[in-house]
Amino acid sequence: MNCIKQSYYLFCCVFLISTTVLCQNKKPNIIFILTDDQRWDALGVAGNSIVQTPEMDALAKSGTYFKNAFSTTPICAASRASILTGLYERTHGYTFQKPRLKQPYADIIYPKLLKESGYHVGFFGKLGVIIDSANQYFDQSDFYDRGGSPDRRGYFYKKIGKDTVHLTRYTGHQAQEFIKNAPADKPFCLSLSFSAPHGHDNSVEQYYWQDKYADLYANVKIPDPLLGEDAYFNKLPKEVKEGFNRVRWKWRFDTPEKYQQMVKGYYRMITEVDNEIGQIRQQLKEKGMDDNTIIVVMGDNGYFLGDRQLADKWLMYDVSIRIPLIIYDPRVKKSSSVDEMVLNIDITKTMMDMAGVTAPKNYQGKSLTPLMVNNKAQLNRNAILIEHLWENPDIPSSEAIRTERWKYFRYRLIDAPEELYDLKNDPLEKNNLASNVKYAKLLSKLRQQCEATAKKYQSEKLCPDDPFIKAKNF
Repeated sequence: MNCIKQSYYLFCCVFLISTTVLCQNKKPNIIFILTDDQRWDALGVAGNSIVQTPEMDALAKSGTYFKNAFSTTPICAASRASILTGLYERTHGYTFQKPRLKQPYADIIYPKLLKESGYHVGFFGKLGVIIDSANQYFDQSDFYDRGGSPDRRGYFYKKIGKDTVHLTRYTGHQAQEFIKNAPADKPFCLSLSFSAPHGHDNSVEQYYWQDKYADLYANVKIPDPLLGEDAYFNKLPKEVKEGFNRVRWKWRFDTPEKYQQMVKGYYRMITEVDNEIGQIRQQLKEKGMDDNTIIVVMGDNGYFLGDRQLADKWLMYDVSIRIPLIIYDPRVKKSSSVDEMVLNIDITKTMMDMAGVTAPKNYQGKSLTPLMVNNKAQLNRNAILIEHLWENPDIPSSEAIRTERWKYFRYRLIDAPEELYDLKNDPLEKNNLASNVKYAKLLSKLRQQCEATAKKYQSEKLCPDDPFIKAKNF
């Protein structure tokens, strides 16, 4: 009898060990979807009753929806470098007017590390960062953004067969082809970087969509922008009032008719991305990959849609830095909604964690996997640094420290007042409390915290920065 018991016990141990090894060997596929200039509330699940995003909403409702996600920098080149490297702009030093991402940082980008760990790695769309050689980082890649033509050809120049298609459809097609032909003996990591809904800056119409979406939102009236009154614009520093935020507002939103046309176009482009996500999910299901493929959807920065009579991003207000973030992991059998502040650089470490790959010790983000399993878990993060360091006089450089309750920010290279907001009682950031003596101690504390945090990330550089080079076009 003892021999039988021992044999049964040995069998159970071998079975459990084998099962554990099998589970560990079956690493998940990861699809990382990045949209360009999609603000946090341009999403149905965020409470937007106009924009139609059923696929993103479904991922959020069956996965983990992060209600307070932020980009560490509200400018796409620096944000994308931060997502690739898991580092603050203050550390990696890359933004517009920099010649390339320096090699010590390129050596730790997530595609390279996942490729070295056995993943089949693909990237399609807007990389937004200059690197030396794609082959050392990706198994398959195609980098492209809006074209140079100052009309609809900015979005319509890629072909599928003989048909010229919208960039959104082209990226979706490349995703489906990648999944269709992915090797069966490897997990894959596919990064899709859509150009939409970014406006085509050198065109008159700005936003371009596919013909089949032309009637979408046609009979809808878009509500007036938040803080659209003159009083909020007049409070801004002179350099902001005369800079690119205002110039692009005139391109897009300076009349009620133009505002309606442009916002509807912006929403149509988001719905087009959403439709591609649906087609990708359908293909995963048809290939039997849907139960082992994680899907991440995120925006690269926030966006002004006429708020404060401004357009684009670049500033420290929440509308400019807050982003959509959804993680759907079919292996997690519960959905959740997370209130805690999370960052774009967190997703880098999270993907490494989900893939079972050890992240570099100098990654500055935190893994979000504990929050996916238990939305009451905590990251122990009491404040976040936000920064925009590009030295362009038309887009004044600035930096901020944000806690759950308070936001402090200042401009770096111009003479402008500091700003302080009570986010609990003033979530739209209407009332600057920086000059109120009642908040002098708090202002001083947050100023010191901003300086100390910036100094910390500055000290973690892997090599000296390249100097800025004069931009040819922006």
